[in-house]
Amino acid sequence: MKEEKNCLRLDGKTAVITGASKGIGKAIAYAFGLAGARVVISSRKQERLDVVAAEFEKDGITALPFAAHVGDADQRRQLISRTVEAFGKIDILVNNAATNPVFGPLETISLEAADKTLQINLLAPFALSNAVLPHMPEGGSIIHISSVEGERPGKYMGMYSVSKAALSMLTRIQAGEWAERGIRVNGIAPGLIRTKFSQALWDNEKIYQYALRRIPLRRMGRPEEIAALALFLASDMASYVTGSIYTADGGYLAQ
Repeated sequence: MKEEKNCLRLDGKTAVITGASKGIGKAIAYAFGLAGARVVISSRKQERLDVVAAEFEKDGITALPFAAHVGDADQRRQLISRTVEAFGKIDILVNNAATNPVFGPLETISLEAADKTLQINLLAPFALSNAVLPHMPEGGSIIHISSVEGERPGKYMGMYSVSKAALSMLTRIQAGEWAERGIRVNGIAPGLIRTKFSQALWDNEKIYQYALRRIPLRRMGRPEEIAALALFLASDMASYVTGSIYTADGGYLAQ
């Protein structure tokens, strides 16, 4: 039998990952880089990105660190133009950057906080996807990092849940509209993952034990486990996959 190529490779591809200085975004960028992609890592702080890029380059990964606030239209444009200037195209976009500025009942959330949540978690991925589209060749892949909170609302996570639910719908709409361009759009909805973003949930022993009781696998996930799923969705192995939201939650939504 003829030996087939490793379809999980991303050789020759350029990937842009937002929120890539730590946690899930960093893990995804690292996995893509090891698979042969040139990775553009972005977050708000250049100093932290420079450190991450240096770490990656020790492992032979081509990494371009570029600070950009995804909520700022001009900085989004600069991120895309700098990537195209450096590599000529964008094959993969991972919209990972997110925020959850408040935790509490809906009536306590200010309009400013709600607006910020929607701007970062929904409108920034919408705008970045549109900006990337002219530079993405056939076979391109867009991956939105959503959340199980967008599939089943958690207590006091109201606007965050709303933003992530909308992001999942955006995923499906983009997938339908852009299939004729040969571009796939999928989402990943992580459950409780050990990152700084979720630290408030696992730093408190009482909350942590409560959360574990609701997860059939009885443990938190690791950023690398989300990265593995993202690598599949970005690769040719997922060439027939579009418009899907994949949960990685230890069975949380299965209950």
